Amino acid sequence: MATLNGKTALITGSTDGVGRMVAKRLGADGWRILVHGRDRARGQEVVAAIGKAGGDAELLIADLSSLAEVRRLAGDVQCATSRLDLLINNAGTGSGGPQGVRQESADGHELRFAVNYLSGFLLTDLLLPLLKKSIPARIVNVSSAGQEAIDFADVMLTRKYGGLRAYKQSKLAQIMFTIDLARELDGSGITVNALHPATFMNTTMVREFSAPISTVEEGADAILKLAIAPDMAERSGLYFNGQREAEANRQAYDDRARQQLKALSRKLTGLAVAS
Repeated sequence: MATLNGKTALITGSTDGVGRMVAKRLGADGWRILVHGRDRARGQEVVAAIGKAGGDAELLIADLSSLAEVRRLAGDVQCATSRLDLLINNAGTGSGGPQGVRQESADGHELRFAVNYLSGFLLTDLLLPLLKKSIPARIVNVSSAGQEAIDFADVMLTRKYGGLRAYKQSKLAQIMFTIDLARELDGSGITVNALHPATFMNTTMVREFSAPISTVEEGADAILKLAIAPDMAERSGLYFNGQREAEANRQAYDDRARQQLKALSRKLTGLAVAS
């Protein structure tokens, strides 16, 4: 049975796949888990499983394709807990295949950019005060080895759309955000890192288009390394492929590109433009 350790984690997209596995494993280690998803029945199953193992969990429902729902989720988190030791931005949507149909979010943004990147960008910003109250704290952004440079002349891909391209662009945006945020938080007691957890894990999203070649257990191991491993306590602004530090797409290390992305992201999410 779990012995509660007084620490709280929010894991977005934790009603299925690797997020579910991470939630259950952290819950078994004594963390209080804020489980997030869109499907209430699946979420209640995760909460029940954590509780059965002696852990403590609460379900928060939100559709991250809507920025209003992201804001509501942040408010729900602040009502549910007075501390947040760990934020794992794991929720995401797949490519829809190489020729996936272009879709828009509730706010009129390209869907994969909105769900995979903008939602985590906004949620993290809104929860930073809570994280700062809980230092040392960590942020983990679950990205992908599939990355493609952002075309700032057509970020929303209104021309020559491809689902895989949209997915890869959104995942690189997560890494660029990680590097920038780590610099902003340097010395604050909060670390932020990104990773590709494993290739083609046996998740619902992968099985729609491909045969899995990795397990969610492998992906969970990689995420948990960044989330709780003692040797990651002082490391920040990094990208990992599995459990190995790696190089992301070269645009991630372009200061000008990252500044363009930050300014655009703050504008799209309605946040004040940073000075």
